[in-house]
Amino acid sequence: MPKSISGFSKLSKEEKINWIAATHFANAEEVVQTIKKYWNTDASLQKLHDEFIENTITNFYLPLGVAPNFTINGKNYTIPFAVEESSVVAAASKAAKFWGNRGGFKATIINTEKIGQVHFIYNGDKEKLNTFFSQIKPKFFSETEGITKNMQKRGGGILDIILKDKTADLDNYYQLHATFETKDSMGANFINSCLEQFAKTLKDEAQTFDAFTEDEKNITVVMSILSNYVPNCVVRAEVSCNVSELAEKHIENPQEFAEKFVQAVRIAEIEPYRAVTHNKGIMNGIDAVVLATGNDFRAVEAGVHAYASKDGQYSSLSHAKIEDGIFTFWMEIPLALGTVGGLTSLHPMVKIALEMLGKPSAQELMQIVAVAGLAQNFAALRSLTTTGIQQGHMKMHLMNILNQFKATEDERKQVVKHFEKNTVTHSAVVDYLAEIRK
Repeated sequence: MPKSISGFSKLSKEEKINWIAATHFANAEEVVQTIKKYWNTDASLQKLHDEFIENTITNFYLPLGVAPNFTINGKNYTIPFAVEESSVVAAASKAAKFWGNRGGFKATIINTEKIGQVHFIYNGDKEKLNTFFSQIKPKFFSETEGITKNMQKRGGGILDIILKDKTADLDNYYQLHATFETKDSMGANFINSCLEQFAKTLKDEAQTFDAFTEDEKNITVVMSILSNYVPNCVVRAEVSCNVSELAEKHIENPQEFAEKFVQAVRIAEIEPYRAVTHNKGIMNGIDAVVLATGNDFRAVEAGVHAYASKDGQYSSLSHAKIEDGIFTFWMEIPLALGTVGGLTSLHPMVKIALEMLGKPSAQELMQIVAVAGLAQNFAALRSLTTTGIQQGHMKMHLMNILNQFKATEDERKQVVKHFEKNTVTHSAVVDYLAEIRK
């Protein structure tokens, strides 16, 4: 068992690394060298990264790739993807090219409303609480003016606050359920600051409300926090064309392909086991762009998967149909994103990613991210219903296998040539590599 340590956070970065290496590794010196290899040679840039989180020892790199040729609402984009999984960028690029020749992607913002809640316990008369809330509701707005002033200048702010009675689910449990517009900011800090002021106003005003008994005045605020479930902050992405226009190299019979594609989506709509993997493919594209643009992919994931369960069973986020000879593939998805604040103005690569996208507004970024997810899903379903998913994926994975076994440049050339005409599997690559090395 590794020994525990007191005051670790107060150690210097060098001291932290030395302690970790000595405590957890037999080859301590080699571990220290590896950790330091990933430091940035620019000291000021490294300091910036060190201050993003706590107890930083080094940087953990992900590849940043790009998928060009995306046409969205008639505008061309090169989309950045920060992701470690092979074939994601290639699949997105292929889908971009495919639909670029068929009119491109269309994206529409349906709504941009975000939510925050003050969760509290009130043990008393419900009608009194309703009367109290109605009387003090204007104070929730007036007492947050210092927080909302700048957001209101940008066209955002608090949209509404309602009192929710949740006592049927939990004894004496109520909510202040607030909706917000945060414009180009993701808005987490703004929303949470407003909520904490709401909680203070709620408690303070209860103390002077004459109709409350002494017990009723003692409202207990449990917590005040934004929600990452944003079912009213939704974007729609779609593609469509005549079924006959789907024809290409691997789609000789476009009608058959379209029908099979729609069936594959329908299976994901009704079968949760398939839906999870289906939606994971969508998130391959979404998470990669969200991460590249400095947004919170964990919040997006949580909200998206809750949305996929909104009808009582986990289901496909995307949908497809054939109607009057037209194939349509679409998705509506909740995305709370920002293009100002947080890492967007700090992380150098995030700034490059956003500039590459043309410095989009939050709404435009929502559209771009949704399209990346739909493109990824289309590419996966096209492979699944034609050549199979593994053919392309394993060819992309080939480089990872060769790196794992430290193949030389000459060995790489031989292996790549061999598997141009042979099926790539991990064991087949290892066996062929061993044969070369004999």
